[in-house]
Amino acid sequence: MNATNHRPHSAFRPVTLAVALLGSAVFAHAATTMSRADYGAAKERIEADYKAAKGACDSYSGNAKDICVEQAKAKEKVARAELEADYTGKVDDRAKVATVKADTSYDVAKEQCDDKGGNAKDVCMSEAKAAHTKALADAKLGKKVGEARQDALEDKRDADYKVAVQKCDTLAGDAKGTCVNEAKARYQK
Repeated sequence: MNATNHRPHSAFRPVTLAVALLGSAVFAHAATTMSRADYGAAKERIEADYKAAKGACDSYSGNAKDICVEQAKAKEKVARAELEADYTGKVDDRAKVATVKADTSYDVAKEQCDDKGGNAKDVCMSEAKAAHTKALADAKLGKKVGEARQDALEDKRDADYKVAVQKCDTLAGDAKGTCVNEAKARYQK
């Protein structure tokens, strides 16, 4: 039986898979708040989804099964990284999502290249490596953009705080103290 004829229908070319996984705007959205209970429940859902996806791979054989398993692992790793980023809201965790997507796309692509032989396999591996390198570069750039955006927000907040405190200088006594305290609270100082 030829394993290439029994390939999971969700298998993509390596470059297509990398683009699909990295297509989401990783750094564009703000972190959502999530309770510890919701976080735990989401982790359990991710684990259950992984077990189901991996179990579905049992209907395949050979490299088709290996591809299916690698895709299930990739989906789980990305989901865990996204959950962590959503839970913490940290720029570093958001950047890690892009790196995990790049790495898991590369792992799947390498497994898909195993179906090929000779020069076709070499080209496939080269395409997969190039896509991985590009995705890691984008992840690095995204992290720097996220950090710069955070720095800019802090600079703006500092500037607004200074103006607010300076406006308080026109007041005296308790009114001035109240004004300064309100400015501190508003600008998280």
